[in-house]
Amino acid sequence: MVIAAPAADPLAADAAAARVQRAWDVLDTVLDPEVPAVSVRDLGIVRDVRLVGNALEVVLTPTYSGCPATEVIEHDVLAALEAAGLGPVHATLQRAPAWTTEWITERGRARLLAYGIAPPGPLAPGTEVPLRYMPRAGAAASLACPRCGSHETERLSAFGSTACKALYRCMACREPFEHFKPL
Repeated sequence: MVIAAPAADPLAADAAAARVQRAWDVLDTVLDPEVPAVSVRDLGIVRDVRLVGNALEVVLTPTYSGCPATEVIEHDVLAALEAAGLGPVHATLQRAPAWTTEWITERGRARLLAYGIAPPGPLAPGTEVPLRYMPRAGAAASLACPRCGSHETERLSAFGSTACKALYRCMACREPFEHFKPL
């Protein structure tokens, strides 16, 4: 006599999938503490949401390994999911592979631009360049100003308000703006 394994409960599987999808939806509302115009999901900081037993696990990758906002982001993510009734929930920080600007969604790029931060452009395969300190005159391609669109811009500082951004100025409209560095 062969005893078959019990079939998986389709209702439980549907409920689990709905819970994970609801978590993703909630994460769309958790704003980055340093750039509150864009969600942590749109920045690509949220790598995965999965069920581990009865708990939701949210996998986070900070934009930089020393990002000072990492603990705030983790707290805000967990608080939002708990407030939505999706607990129990915990976060796992995953630093490898390292975060890349390629993980920023198109919606995130549009929101950065509307906020006044020039989003990074896509990197063509094989064109990745290690992050280096470079003098102002060594800046490569000019960036379009997010306010007026002019390409007459210059880098003022390799670092803006955070390590993942650089500070630029538009020579046409004279306005400063930040740029997410492509990594």
